[in-house]
Amino acid sequence: MELDFERCYRAVDSRDQRFDGWFYTAVRTTGIYCRPSCPAVTPKRENVTFHPSAAAAQRGGYRACRRCRPDAAPGSPEWDVRADVVGRAMRLIGDGVVDREGVPGLAGRLGYTERHLHRMLTAELGAGPLALARAQRAQTARILIETTDLGLAEIAFAAGFGSVRQFNDTIQEVYARSPSGLRERRSARHTEAGTISLRLAYRAPLHDAALLDFLGARTLPGVEERDGDTYRRGLNLPHGSGTVALTPADRFVSATLRLTDVRDLAPAVARCRRLFDLDADPVAVDGTLAADPALAARITTEPGVRVPRAVDGFEMAVRAIAGQQVTVSGARTTLSRLLAAAPPDRRPDTGPELRGFPTAEAVAALPDEAFRMPAARRATIRALAETVADGKLDLEPGADREEAVARLLELPGIGAWTAGYVAMRAIGDPDVLLPTDVAVQRGARALGLPHTPHALETHAERWRPWRSYALMRLWRSA
Repeated sequence: MELDFERCYRAVDSRDQRFDGWFYTAVRTTGIYCRPSCPAVTPKRENVTFHPSAAAAQRGGYRACRRCRPDAAPGSPEWDVRADVVGRAMRLIGDGVVDREGVPGLAGRLGYTERHLHRMLTAELGAGPLALARAQRAQTARILIETTDLGLAEIAFAAGFGSVRQFNDTIQEVYARSPSGLRERRSARHTEAGTISLRLAYRAPLHDAALLDFLGARTLPGVEERDGDTYRRGLNLPHGSGTVALTPADRFVSATLRLTDVRDLAPAVARCRRLFDLDADPVAVDGTLAADPALAARITTEPGVRVPRAVDGFEMAVRAIAGQQVTVSGARTTLSRLLAAAPPDRRPDTGPELRGFPTAEAVAALPDEAFRMPAARRATIRALAETVADGKLDLEPGADREEAVARLLELPGIGAWTAGYVAMRAIGDPDVLLPTDVAVQRGARALGLPHTPHALETHAERWRPWRSYALMRLWRSA
């Protein structure tokens, strides 16, 4: 990734929070790296270098600033936008694939050799997959040290380190403190056993009402619920299950996680960030959309509308199919009946009885009477479940977007609307438009926009590459 020195230095000089996560500032004289918005004194030009990732700064021998905590900055929005190999790799690393499967597993998922993948990531981010995963492990370990009463040895393996020695050395190198030193600095906390509380940073503005309204209208009893400003749901995670409660606040979303296995902290955090679209750049999105006079007034009054995404790609695809040609409430009723017939694979050990959505294998094994829907729609969901269970269709964040859409369209009963909806919410495509959607057309009409499919699609070319965000605004206007 090319970093322009002058532009980066201006962002640091003005402490511009919009650039947090885009790059990191390292100061030679102190040996520390920071966020661009760090409130410390602006360093002299000759003492500054800029790095595209925290891992690159750590590789250069710098330790994380204790004041601004750069390792906890929002992720770069570039990886949400980009659908190339580097973008897919970053999403998979964030989901903990390297910790679970190693670099060979990451390379195999992406279809490249380890050597070539290392070369691509180093060219873009200044660090290879192991260094990027190591930086994430260090942050996961810090969260566990400061927010739980787990023993340090247990934290070492929960965070993905291969040994206690490696854990100790990494924490000392990244934070210039031993693990026990980090624990001494934490404030007193009174939390239930198995509960981890943390803050998920985002770039302001965030229109939290739009997020909560959208998710709240679609909650599935037993899987998720909305209670005022808090959204809760069950999670299926690589090593077990869990629940999360998410409450938006100023500059961060408060997250309370209950996990059956603390090794799932990093993937759980990644999925929560993805669900609330917390790594987006709302200034860039709104700037492009506000250039259209028809959207400008809405963006002024409602800045920072995000695209609610998904914690489970298969779940989102089933929801999309169930929602074909029916109302939101009708789809929820159909899915609730499906859930009632599907026994949960796992349940959280603590907290409310919320569970993750049934797996593809579980849905494929259900009898016909569990599907209270037309036979054709039942056949589509069965075909989807079997294809995902067989590994022929990848709907997770590191999936190739074009390939996933092409495979979806091969399934009976899935057309452009369903494939586009899944691409937007499950795979994170920021540039989806659904011009045949009735609510979209109604919203376009309300805003004075062309509302026939062809005319709307032509007009929407000016919204690229953020048509998914424009789509959310059309739905709200409807």
